[in-house]
Amino acid sequence: MKHSIKLLSVFVLTTLMALGCSDYLDINDDPNNPTSAPIGALLYQTTFETTRNTQRVGSTTSFFVQHFASPNQASSTDIHESVSYGGTWSNLYFNIGDLNEIIKQAEEEDSPHYSGVAKVLRAYNLGLLVNMFGDVPYSDAFSQESLQPTYDNSEDIYENILQDLSDAVTELSATESTASPSDGDMIYGGDLTAWTRTAYSLQARFLNHYSKLGNYDPTAVLEAVDNGFSGNNEDFEMEFFDESTASQNPWYRVAVNNADLLLGGWLSEQTVNQLNGDTYGVEDPRIEFITEPVSDEEDPRFGEYVGTRNGAGRGEDPEQGVRAVLAVDSYYASGPTAPLENMTYAELKFIEAEAALAAGGQEARAYAAYEEGIRAHMEKLGVEQADIDAYWSDPVVSVGSANLTIDEIMKEKYIATFLNPETWNDARRYDYQYADFEAPENSALGGEMIRLVRYPDSELQRNEANVPNRSMTDRVFWDAQ
Repeated sequence: MKHSIKLLSVFVLTTLMALGCSDYLDINDDPNNPTSAPIGALLYQTTFETTRNTQRVGSTTSFFVQHFASPNQASSTDIHESVSYGGTWSNLYFNIGDLNEIIKQAEEEDSPHYSGVAKVLRAYNLGLLVNMFGDVPYSDAFSQESLQPTYDNSEDIYENILQDLSDAVTELSATESTASPSDGDMIYGGDLTAWTRTAYSLQARFLNHYSKLGNYDPTAVLEAVDNGFSGNNEDFEMEFFDESTASQNPWYRVAVNNADLLLGGWLSEQTVNQLNGDTYGVEDPRIEFITEPVSDEEDPRFGEYVGTRNGAGRGEDPEQGVRAVLAVDSYYASGPTAPLENMTYAELKFIEAEAALAAGGQEARAYAAYEEGIRAHMEKLGVEQADIDAYWSDPVVSVGSANLTIDEIMKEKYIATFLNPETWNDARRYDYQYADFEAPENSALGGEMIRLVRYPDSELQRNEANVPNRSMTDRVFWDAQ
């Protein structure tokens, strides 16, 4: 059960605390003195900021996987230019720092239920950080004595992530805890069982990232799946507020701003052509729950869904009424308080399908999970049952258990994880082998696909001696060639 808790005074207080920080390295100067914040207020802040961080990262990675495309030709993120994502870097570090403080206080107060939740959140935020930047400072990044922290190997940080999730399961099941989360938990309202399911689901996600490595263990992935989400109502997501634009669902704000001609949220032709039937020959009913067709009756494409080629911009087309955009009142931008997804049951089913297929001899399980992933996502968006059944009955989709391959799984997961940063992890593991997928026009990487973003200016200026020498085509450890 999801919570939308309107403790606005706490939100304002903790937001101001966060805004008092200006960059990652400022954590070492301890400007916001998180030790003075009560543990409940810190949890309120960190659950909120975790979900905001999902969107902050997703607003970048959605261009890399061609969910989004810029309406302007050769826009920097759209063509993989060397951009400093310092704001995202800072927000991830701020949140991890506050989570460290929750864990410290919880251990001092003998409150394992709090530390369990915080470790789930820390693992999640660390995953966002590592999978965007690769090797990053961690082991001495939060010490006031270390103004120029060294960089940890991303593989070592993954071990920390998995240990956090394992520890969280143990701590969330503790029979005694001096204090336990309640209304300060913006995601599950203190439901420890829900947090345990989330820990296992994230464990399945992170273990599945090893799919290109020799130590990939699909059986371990499936064991985690078995303890994870069992339905859409258990998704790891958070509802927002409608009091101010700063507290509203940020995808909704993107859609509203675009409608007001602050252009953004335009859909790539890669996504639109998969949904409208051009790529696979079957129209996906989810398209009308994500975007809108051409509304200009004078346009020869009236009533069609038209995407934008990444890097090419909209050409001579007008600013409204012709290209597919993240539409106001669509599922992902349905309103200011709409939930924003961190991880879903539908995603977990596709993880199960992939792991079962890789395990061998479990084709029936893989196929059942593949079907359930499709149906769960469609049901969540609100697709009519008849339309779900019609889509599933198409032979392009319903291929049979003996014919299921990773291609069908990744094709469907690509839509089920729309706008989620996890799609970029999938794209790299899959080597961008989606049908018709091409590098953007005007590619700044010479047609190569982006594998990591560059380190932010703040690191290059203040911690240059420790910053690894790598390019944006170098890879995070699990993205083996």
